[in-house]
Amino acid sequence: MKNIYNDNLYGEFELEDVLCRLIESAPIQRLKGVMQGGASFLVCPEWNVTRYEHSLGVMFLIRRLGGSLEEQIAGLLHDVSHTAFSHVVDTVLKRSDEDYHEEIFQKVIEGSELPSILQDYGYGTDLLNDDFFILEQDLPDLCADRIDYTLRDMYQQGKITKNQAMAFLRSLNFHEGKLYVRSLEDARWFVETYYKEVIDYFLHPLNVYSYEALSSILTRALELKIITMPDFLLDDVGLLKKVQKHGDEEIQRAVKELQNFSGELEETEDDYEIHRISKLRLIDPLVMQDGRLERASVLSEEIRFMNQAARERATKGVYLRVKVI
Repeated sequence: MKNIYNDNLYGEFELEDVLCRLIESAPIQRLKGVMQGGASFLVCPEWNVTRYEHSLGVMFLIRRLGGSLEEQIAGLLHDVSHTAFSHVVDTVLKRSDEDYHEEIFQKVIEGSELPSILQDYGYGTDLLNDDFFILEQDLPDLCADRIDYTLRDMYQQGKITKNQAMAFLRSLNFHEGKLYVRSLEDARWFVETYYKEVIDYFLHPLNVYSYEALSSILTRALELKIITMPDFLLDDVGLLKKVQKHGDEEIQRAVKELQNFSGELEETEDDYEIHRISKLRLIDPLVMQDGRLERASVLSEEIRFMNQAARERATKGVYLRVKVI
Protein backbone atom coordinates (compact mmCIF):
# COMPACT_ATOMS: atom_id res chain seq x y z
CA MET A 1 0.00 0.00 0.00
CA LYS A 2 1.41 3.39 -0.97
CA ASN A 3 1.90 6.07 1.66
CA ILE A 4 -0.33 8.68 0.03
CA TYR A 5 -1.24 11.91 1.81
CA ASN A 6 -3.31 14.73 0.38
CA ASP A 7 -3.18 18.38 1.35
CA ASN A 8 -5.96 20.82 0.49
CA LEU A 9 -3.41 23.40 -0.66
CA TYR A 10 -0.44 21.50 -2.08
CA GLY A 11 -2.02 18.36 -3.47
CA GLU A 12 -1.06 14.70 -3.21
CA PHE A 13 2.26 13.26 -2.03
CA GLU A 14 3.69 9.77 -1.66
CA LEU A 15 5.80 9.78 1.49
CA GLU A 16 8.68 7.72 2.86
CA ASP A 17 8.00 5.32 5.71
CA VAL A 18 9.82 7.44 8.28
CA LEU A 19 7.53 10.39 7.59
CA CYS A 20 4.44 8.19 7.84
CA ARG A 21 5.60 6.72 11.15
CA LEU A 22 6.18 10.20 12.53
CA ILE A 23 2.81 11.45 11.29
CA GLU A 24 1.04 8.55 13.01
CA SER A 25 2.92 9.09 16.29
CA ALA A 26 1.03 10.35 19.36
CA PRO A 27 2.81 13.75 19.51
CA ILE A 28 1.84 14.63 15.93
CA GLN A 29 -1.67 13.21 16.26
CA ARG A 30 -2.19 15.40 19.35
CA LEU A 31 -1.78 18.44 17.11
CA LYS A 32 -5.10 17.57 15.41
CA GLY A 33 -6.70 18.96 18.56
CA VAL A 34 -4.54 22.08 18.86
CA MET A 35 -5.90 25.07 16.97
CA GLN A 36 -3.30 27.24 15.30
CA GLY A 37 -5.29 30.38 16.09
CA GLY A 38 -5.31 29.75 19.83
CA ALA A 39 -8.60 30.73 21.42
CA SER A 40 -10.05 32.27 18.28
CA PHE A 41 -12.07 29.23 17.18
CA LEU A 42 -14.08 29.49 20.41
CA VAL A 43 -15.57 32.74 19.14
CA CYS A 44 -15.33 32.15 15.39
CA PRO A 45 -15.68 28.50 14.27
CA GLU A 46 -14.28 29.35 10.82
CA TRP A 47 -10.87 30.12 12.38
CA ASN A 48 -10.14 26.42 12.75
CA VAL A 49 -6.80 25.50 11.12
CA THR A 50 -4.95 23.01 13.33
CA ARG A 51 -1.28 22.67 14.18
CA TYR A 52 -1.48 19.23 12.57
CA GLU A 53 -2.53 20.68 9.21
CA HIS A 54 0.17 23.33 9.45
CA SER A 55 2.90 20.85 10.45
CA LEU A 56 2.14 18.58 7.50
CA GLY A 57 1.82 21.65 5.30
CA VAL A 58 5.31 22.84 6.19
CA MET A 59 6.67 19.38 5.44
CA PHE A 60 4.85 19.26 2.09
CA LEU A 61 6.05 22.75 1.18
CA ILE A 62 9.67 21.88 1.96
CA ARG A 63 9.27 18.78 -0.19
CA ARG A 64 7.74 20.83 -3.00
CA LEU A 65 10.68 23.23 -2.87
CA GLY A 66 13.24 20.43 -3.09
CA GLY A 67 14.28 20.21 0.55
CA SER A 68 16.03 17.10 1.87
CA LEU A 69 14.25 14.30 3.72
CA GLU A 70 15.99 15.50 6.89
CA GLU A 71 14.57 18.99 6.44
CA GLN A 72 11.10 17.52 5.81
CA ILE A 73 11.39 15.62 9.11
CA ALA A 74 12.39 18.81 10.91
CA GLY A 75 9.51 20.66 9.25
CA LEU A 76 7.00 18.04 10.31
CA LEU A 77 8.18 18.14 13.92
CA HIS A 78 8.87 21.86 14.29
CA ASP A 79 5.59 22.61 16.13
CA VAL A 80 5.28 19.38 18.12
CA SER A 81 5.79 21.21 21.44
CA HIS A 82 2.99 23.72 20.89
CA THR A 83 0.72 23.66 23.90
CA ALA A 84 -3.06 23.58 23.97
CA PHE A 85 -4.50 26.77 22.45
CA SER A 86 -1.08 27.49 20.90
CA HIS A 87 0.19 30.95 21.86
CA VAL A 88 -2.41 31.57 24.57
CA VAL A 89 0.11 30.10 27.02
CA ASP A 90 2.46 32.98 26.17
CA THR A 91 -0.23 35.44 27.22
CA VAL A 92 -0.75 33.49 30.45
CA LEU A 93 2.99 33.55 31.16
CA LYS A 94 3.40 37.12 29.85
CA ARG A 95 6.01 36.10 27.30
CA SER A 96 6.04 38.80 24.64
CA ASP A 97 8.41 36.79 22.41
CA GLU A 98 5.76 34.03 22.21
CA ASP A 99 8.46 31.37 22.57
CA TYR A 100 7.31 29.00 25.33
CA HIS A 101 6.93 26.14 22.83
CA GLU A 102 10.55 26.65 21.77
CA GLU A 103 11.75 26.51 25.37
CA ILE A 104 10.14 23.11 25.98
CA PHE A 105 10.80 21.67 22.50
CA GLN A 106 13.72 19.41 23.40
CA LYS A 107 12.01 18.15 26.56
CA VAL A 108 8.84 17.25 24.64
CA ILE A 109 10.83 15.44 21.95
CA GLU A 110 12.95 13.46 24.40
CA GLY A 111 9.92 12.49 26.50
CA SER A 112 8.10 10.95 23.53
CA GLU A 113 8.35 8.04 21.10
CA LEU A 114 9.88 10.27 18.44
CA PRO A 115 13.57 9.53 19.19
CA SER A 116 12.88 5.79 18.89
CA ILE A 117 11.13 6.23 15.55
CA LEU A 118 13.95 8.37 14.22
CA GLN A 119 16.52 5.85 15.42
CA ASP A 120 14.74 3.08 13.51
CA TYR A 121 15.64 4.95 10.32
CA GLY A 122 19.17 5.92 11.29
CA TYR A 123 18.47 9.44 12.55
CA GLY A 124 19.17 11.12 15.85
CA THR A 125 17.24 13.98 17.42
CA ASP A 126 20.25 16.21 16.77
CA LEU A 127 19.01 16.69 13.20
CA LEU A 128 16.16 18.76 14.62
CA ASN A 129 18.68 21.37 15.76
CA ASP A 130 20.24 21.83 12.32
CA ASP A 131 19.84 25.12 10.49
CA PHE A 132 17.49 24.33 7.59
CA PHE A 133 17.10 27.44 5.49
CA ILE A 134 13.84 26.47 3.76
CA LEU A 135 12.14 25.67 7.06
CA GLU A 136 13.13 28.72 9.12
CA GLN A 137 14.53 32.17 8.51
CA ASP A 138 14.60 35.23 10.71
CA LEU A 139 12.15 37.98 9.86
CA PRO A 140 11.76 39.73 7.46
CA ASP A 141 12.71 36.79 5.18
CA LEU A 142 10.49 34.16 3.66
CA CYS A 143 10.55 30.58 4.95
CA ALA A 144 8.32 27.50 4.71
CA ASP A 145 6.88 27.96 8.21
CA ARG A 146 5.92 31.59 7.61
CA ILE A 147 4.60 30.95 4.10
CA ASP A 148 2.46 27.98 5.10
CA TYR A 149 0.67 29.51 8.07
CA THR A 150 -0.06 32.63 6.05
CA LEU A 151 -1.40 30.86 2.96
CA ARG A 152 -3.24 28.20 4.97
CA ASP A 153 -5.07 30.59 7.28
CA MET A 154 -5.93 33.05 4.53
CA TYR A 155 -7.14 30.28 2.21
CA GLN A 156 -9.27 28.78 4.98
CA GLN A 157 -10.79 32.18 5.70
CA GLY A 158 -11.52 32.84 2.02
CA LYS A 159 -9.15 35.81 1.80
CA ILE A 160 -7.14 34.23 -1.04
CA THR A 161 -7.85 31.53 -3.63
CA LYS A 162 -5.98 28.31 -4.19
CA ASN A 163 -4.95 29.56 -7.63
CA GLN A 164 -3.40 32.66 -6.08
CA ALA A 165 -1.52 30.57 -3.54
CA MET A 166 -0.20 28.23 -6.24
CA ALA A 167 0.86 31.14 -8.44
CA PHE A 168 2.87 32.56 -5.58
CA LEU A 169 4.53 29.20 -4.85
CA ARG A 170 5.57 28.92 -8.49
CA SER A 171 7.43 32.22 -8.11
CA LEU A 172 9.59 30.91 -5.24
CA ASN A 173 13.19 29.92 -5.69
CA PHE A 174 16.32 29.95 -3.56
CA HIS A 175 19.81 31.33 -3.90
CA GLU A 176 22.71 31.03 -1.46
CA GLY A 177 20.52 29.82 1.38
CA LYS A 178 17.72 32.36 0.92
CA LEU A 179 14.22 32.02 -0.49
CA TYR A 180 13.24 34.71 -2.96
CA VAL A 181 10.44 35.52 -5.41
CA ARG A 182 10.97 36.08 -9.10
CA SER A 183 8.88 39.23 -9.47
CA LEU A 184 8.09 42.36 -7.49
CA GLU A 185 4.37 41.77 -8.07
CA ASP A 186 4.61 38.36 -6.38
CA ALA A 187 6.41 40.01 -3.46
CA ARG A 188 3.74 42.70 -3.20
CA TRP A 189 0.97 40.08 -3.20
CA PHE A 190 2.58 38.12 -0.38
CA VAL A 191 3.30 41.20 1.72
CA GLU A 192 -0.36 42.22 1.42
CA THR A 193 -1.50 38.67 2.25
CA TYR A 194 0.91 38.38 5.19
CA TYR A 195 -0.47 41.54 6.79
CA LYS A 196 -3.99 40.22 6.37
CA GLU A 197 -2.71 37.41 8.61
CA VAL A 198 -0.57 39.10 11.25
CA ILE A 199 -2.46 42.41 11.46
CA ASP A 200 -6.04 41.97 10.27
CA TYR A 201 -6.44 38.47 11.74
CA PHE A 202 -4.05 38.34 14.72
CA LEU A 203 -5.21 41.77 15.88
CA HIS A 204 -8.88 41.35 14.95
CA PRO A 205 -10.91 42.58 17.95
CA LEU A 206 -12.68 39.23 18.32
CA ASN A 207 -9.35 37.39 18.27
CA VAL A 208 -7.84 39.77 20.81
CA TYR A 209 -10.86 39.37 23.08
CA SER A 210 -10.72 35.57 22.90
CA TYR A 211 -7.02 35.49 23.80
CA GLU A 212 -7.45 37.79 26.77
CA ALA A 213 -10.59 36.03 28.03
CA LEU A 214 -9.11 32.54 27.79
CA SER A 215 -5.77 33.56 29.26
CA SER A 216 -7.61 35.00 32.28
CA ILE A 217 -9.48 31.71 32.70
CA LEU A 218 -6.30 29.64 32.48
CA THR A 219 -4.40 31.99 34.78
CA ARG A 220 -7.07 31.55 37.47
CA ALA A 221 -7.08 27.79 36.94
CA LEU A 222 -3.30 27.72 37.48
CA GLU A 223 -3.55 29.90 40.59
CA LEU A 224 -6.20 27.59 42.06
CA LYS A 225 -4.09 24.55 41.08
CA ILE A 226 -6.98 23.20 38.99
CA ILE A 227 -4.38 22.70 36.27
CA THR A 228 -0.58 22.59 36.22
CA MET A 229 1.83 23.50 33.44
CA PRO A 230 2.14 19.87 32.18
CA ASP A 231 -1.61 19.98 31.46
CA PHE A 232 -0.91 22.44 28.66
CA LEU A 233 0.43 19.46 26.70
CA LEU A 234 -3.12 18.12 26.43
CA ASP A 235 -5.08 19.21 23.37
CA ASP A 236 -7.50 22.15 23.46
CA VAL A 237 -10.58 20.16 24.41
CA GLY A 238 -8.70 18.15 27.01
CA LEU A 239 -7.36 21.22 28.78
CA LEU A 240 -10.68 23.05 28.71
CA LYS A 241 -12.50 19.99 30.09
CA LYS A 242 -10.05 19.78 32.97
CA VAL A 243 -10.52 23.47 33.71
CA GLN A 244 -14.31 23.13 33.72
CA LYS A 245 -14.44 19.85 35.63
CA HIS A 246 -13.40 21.52 38.88
CA GLY A 247 -16.61 23.53 39.11
CA ASP A 248 -15.19 26.93 40.11
CA GLU A 249 -18.13 29.30 39.58
CA GLU A 250 -16.07 32.21 38.25
CA ILE A 251 -14.35 29.97 35.71
CA GLN A 252 -17.61 28.32 34.68
CA ARG A 253 -19.20 31.70 34.07
CA ALA A 254 -16.19 33.02 32.15
CA VAL A 255 -16.01 29.94 29.91
CA LYS A 256 -19.72 30.19 29.13
CA GLU A 257 -19.40 33.90 28.27
CA LEU A 258 -16.43 33.17 26.01
CA GLN A 259 -18.05 30.29 24.15
CA ASN A 260 -21.33 32.17 23.73
CA PHE A 261 -20.00 35.67 23.27
CA SER A 262 -22.73 37.98 22.01
CA GLY A 263 -21.47 41.35 23.16
CA GLU A 264 -19.93 44.20 21.24
CA LEU A 265 -16.26 45.09 21.00
CA GLU A 266 -15.44 48.76 20.60
CA GLU A 267 -11.96 49.87 19.62
CA THR A 268 -11.25 52.90 21.79
CA GLU A 269 -8.42 54.29 23.86
CA ASP A 270 -10.93 55.77 26.32
CA ASP A 271 -12.00 53.56 29.23
CA TYR A 272 -10.65 50.47 27.50
CA GLU A 273 -10.57 47.10 29.26
CA ILE A 274 -8.14 45.25 27.01
CA HIS A 275 -4.91 46.39 25.42
CA ARG A 276 -3.04 43.81 23.38
CA ILE A 277 0.25 44.40 21.59
CA SER A 278 1.17 41.71 19.11
CA LYS A 279 4.68 40.43 18.54
CA LEU A 280 6.17 42.56 15.77
CA ARG A 281 6.14 40.58 12.53
CA LEU A 282 7.32 42.41 9.42
CA ILE A 283 7.94 40.77 6.05
CA ASP A 284 10.21 42.05 3.29
CA PRO A 285 10.77 39.35 0.65
CA LEU A 286 13.90 39.15 -1.42
CA VAL A 287 13.36 39.68 -5.15
CA MET A 288 15.75 38.68 -7.94
CA GLN A 289 16.61 41.78 -9.96
CA ASP A 290 19.28 41.76 -12.69
CA GLY A 291 20.96 38.70 -11.21
CA ARG A 292 21.08 39.88 -7.60
CA LEU A 293 18.74 39.83 -4.63
CA GLU A 294 17.08 43.03 -3.47
CA ARG A 295 14.59 43.72 -0.68
CA ALA A 296 11.10 44.31 -1.99
CA SER A 297 10.85 47.48 0.11
CA VAL A 298 13.86 48.93 -1.72
CA LEU A 299 12.10 48.39 -5.03
CA SER A 300 8.57 49.41 -4.07
CA GLU A 301 7.24 52.46 -2.28
CA GLU A 302 3.92 50.64 -1.80
CA ILE A 303 5.65 47.82 0.08
CA ARG A 304 7.57 50.32 2.22
CA PHE A 305 4.24 51.94 3.09
CA MET A 306 2.64 48.56 3.99
CA ASN A 307 5.59 47.73 6.24
CA GLN A 308 5.42 51.08 8.01
CA ALA A 309 1.67 50.80 8.51
CA ALA A 310 2.06 47.27 9.90
CA ARG A 311 4.81 48.40 12.26
CA GLU A 312 2.68 51.23 13.61
CA ARG A 313 -0.39 49.03 14.03
CA ALA A 314 1.50 46.24 15.81
CA THR A 315 3.42 48.64 18.04
CA LYS A 316 0.29 50.52 19.08
CA GLY A 317 -1.74 47.37 19.58
CA VAL A 318 -5.48 47.09 20.03
CA TYR A 319 -7.49 48.88 22.71
CA LEU A 320 -10.89 47.33 23.38
CA ARG A 321 -13.94 48.04 25.46
CA VAL A 322 -16.27 45.07 25.90
CA LYS A 323 -19.98 45.81 25.89
CA VAL A 324 -22.16 43.03 27.22
CA ILE A 325 -25.57 42.81 25.57
